[in-house]
This record gives sequence, structure tokens and C-alpha cells, in this order.
Amino acid sequence: MRIVFQPLGKHHDRARFSSGQPALDDWFHERASQDEKRGIARTFVACDDELGVVGFYCISSLSVGFDVIPPEISRKLPRYDEIPAALIRRLARDARVRGEGIGELLLTDALQRILGASKTLASFVIIVDAKDDKAAAFYAGFGFQPFPTRPKRMFILRSVVAAALERSL
Repeated sequence: MRIVFQPLGKHHDRARFSSGQPALDDWFHERASQDEKRGIARTFVACDDELGVVGFYCISSLSVGFDVIPPEISRKLPRYDEIPAALIRRLARDARVRGEGIGELLLTDALQRILGASKTLASFVIIVDAKDDKAAAFYAGFGFQPFPTRPKRMFILRSVVAAALERSL
């Protein structure tokens, strides 16, 4: 399997994609292009020559209230009302490739894109919204930790991701 990451385009056949998560699949089939056009999120797809689209993720920017950052981290920050962040809004891999590491590849590509963008647009943390306990465990395996008030909303410091990716090169 040879995976290539590309920005979502009209030429991508989304109809065959099925992650097994109806909310994610419906969004990808019906609304991903609209969110792209409106500038709400940028969607990237993982494509295989034979299978077509085998995964996707979308990213955007946001800010989080200073008060939601855990105290052990926030005490080192200036007292701004909000802290810049990057959000991995959605991430899903096709059920046809379950167990083949596509989820890890999707997350790695998303993190690399966010780090590249952070050279131009600041982000202190990278945030994900885990859809369920299984997704939360997936993200926790990469070092994401839950926000104290919203356990399914998880974060990792951008600096931690940058250091980890630098070590892996």
C-alpha cells in the first residue's frame, strides 16, 4: 500500500469511504467540501492507488480560554484571555484498512502540517476532540491529555510535538 496525502479535491471519490462512524462519514460525504469553501477547515485525504481515499483529517485554528489550560502549564504563560491553538477537527480511516497504521499516518501528517503552519501562525497547543473512549485512548497513546473540564477534548503542547518529530528524523 502506497499512501499519498493530498488536499481534498473534487476528483476524490468520497462515496466509497466508510469509517464505521456515521457522524464522521456523513460529514466527509456531505459537508467537507462546504467547510473547505467557507474557510472553516482544511481537509486532507490519504489516498491509495487501488483503494482510493482511505482516510482523512481536517484542521483549523482556534483559541482556548486561558482558564481551561491546566495550572501546571498556564502558570508559565503570560496572562492573556485566550491562547492560540490548532485543532484537528476530525480524523478517520476507512474500515477497509483497519489495523494497517493509517490512523497513525493521518495523525502524523496532521501534526507535521500544523507544525509547518505554526512558523507563520502561532499555536501553543494542538487540540483534538475524541469521539469516544477508543479515540481518546488512541490520542493518549501519542501524548495527548484531556482538558480537566472536558475529558474528550484533549491537547498536546506544540513544543512537545516539535521535539518528538525532530527526534524521529
